Formats: sequence, structure tokens, C-alpha cells
Amino acid sequence: MLEKSLHGLGAETRAMAFLRSFVRCYLAGAGFNTRGMQNIGLIYAMLPGLRAVHHGDPAALKAACKRYIGHYQSHPFWTPCLVGIFLHVETAIAAGRFPAKMLAKVKDTTAYTLSALGDSVFAGSLLIFWALLSICLLLSGQTAAPMLLGCGFFAALQAFRVYTFVGGLRQGFKFLERLKRLDLINWGRRVKYANALLLLWLWILIWPRPFDRWEWLGGVAALLLFARFVRTGVMSRAFAAAIFVVAIDRFPLVEQWIRGLL
Repeated sequence: MLEKSLHGLGAETRAMAFLRSFVRCYLAGAGFNTRGMQNIGLIYAMLPGLRAVHHGDPAALKAACKRYIGHYQSHPFWTPCLVGIFLHVETAIAAGRFPAKMLAKVKDTTAYTLSALGDSVFAGSLLIFWALLSICLLLSGQTAAPMLLGCGFFAALQAFRVYTFVGGLRQGFKFLERLKRLDLINWGRRVKYANALLLLWLWILIWPRPFDRWEWLGGVAALLLFARFVRTGVMSRAFAAAIFVVAIDRFPLVEQWIRGLL
């Protein structure tokens, strides 16, 4: 009787199953582990959709689950997109339009590529832009603007999640061509330029008064020097940041000692 009820799943029930898969994407990181990374979260998010796609065929459902239980790692903002793409592919596999063995060849490559893109655009650009701009606005005495900015970014992220999930669900791997046209890599680079300007603004806001241009130039030179050390691998980012902070803290004492000698 259970198989009969599963066989009677309609389009509306399948749509609700896909909706549950989308909502579960928000919990994909809860099952993180050192062996499969986010694999438990991925299969947890996909399970409602897989049950709807392979309803009435327990063997096909079991085989589908095995395709996603292995190692999986990607940026969490891309999880809805990948879940949508994989559910589209599973629908094609169930209809006999896509060979299941081919999925293993492209699944990991797609996930890792989007992971690198997410680290660059989201973690390395937009999140820093939001944090720096919020700090600068707060230090400038603004309170409503940072709140509106945070709410706007949060709403934009949810819209992006919905857009990529629906696009992946409808078009599968073809949706990646549309993402390519968005030129996210170059947009991430442009945002990093804006972050550099925001960092300059932050320095102006927090620099001790009265303003001394020689101290400012010394701080900029030190920052560029440590940035060069980090880029060339001479020292780690954490070690360079620690030295830089200590140098700023001790700079007044060094300056006083130099003035005493002169």
C-alpha cells in the first residue's frame, strides 16, 4: 500500500518536496564532518526531492542516495544551486535521458569550482564589504543605515538562493552558462577595490587626533610591507596581523624615544 501511495504522487506533491529540499539547504552545514565534509547535509537536503523523483522505485532511490553520500564540499551559499542542479539531473536519470555514471564525473568538479568562486566573491569580497561599510557607518555616528544595509544584504542573499535553486532545478547544468555570463569573478575583483577604499576610510576614522601625516605614511608603508610578506609566503596572515597590531600599540613609545634622542 505504501508503494501505491508513493506512485500516486502528483506534480503538486513533487513541488512541495522540492520546496522542502530548498528549505533544508539552510541546515546543510549542521552535519559537517572531517571525513565527508558536507555530505550528510547534502543528502539531507536532497532526500525529499529524491523521494519524489524516484517514487515507487526503492532500488533507484537507494542508488540515487549513494551518488551523494560520498565526499562533498562547496561554499554554503551555492548549496541551493547545486541541490537544484542535482535534482534536475536525477529527474533526467529517472526518465532515462541522462546516464547515472556520467554524474560522478561532473558533480565534484562543479561543486569545487563553485566553492572557489564562492570563497572569492562572497567570503573574500562581499562579506568584507558589508562588514567594513557597516563599521565605517557606525563610527560615523550612523545607526539606521547599517541596519538597513544588513537587512538589504540579507534579503539579497535569500533572493540569490531562490534564484539559483530555481534556475538549477529548471535547467540543470545549463544554468551554469547563465551564471558564467554574470561575470562574478571580475565583480569580486571590483568589490575588493571598493574594500580597499573602505579600509582607507576606516583608518581615517580611527586614526588618533591630532593627525600627523608622517605617522600615517609610516602606517601605510608598514601595512604594504606586511601585505607583501603575506603574499610571498614569508609569514602567515595571522602572524603578520599580530606583529602589525603590536607595532601600532608600541609606536608612540618608539616615537617618544626617537624624539628624545633628537
